[in-house]
Amino acid sequence: MSGAIRQVMITGRVQGVGYRAWVEHQARKHNLEGWVRNRRDGSVEALFAGPPEIVSDMVAQCRRGPSSARVDAVQDEGASPDALNLRRPGERFSVLPTV
Repeated sequence: MSGAIRQVMITGRVQGVGYRAWVEHQARKHNLEGWVRNRRDGSVEALFAGPPEIVSDMVAQCRRGPSSARVDAVQDEGASPDALNLRRPGERFSVLPTV
């Protein structure tokens, strides 16, 4: 895997509104690697890996989210390639269980 790896934490009204499914759809559409999951604190966490410009665009899209969501903030930071190991075996992009 070469390129950028970014981990994002999205807060606001992002659970119960199809946010994870929207992230999965967008990431697969852009052929990104990574994962997305809900967190018990009500936020959504995601990891995106791929070409830097596409990863940056995905992070920007997360600031808007699907029409039913209300995004208050997106924390964005670099991540290690090891973080990709959370994916399910054989999947480029996974929806993970809540943590």
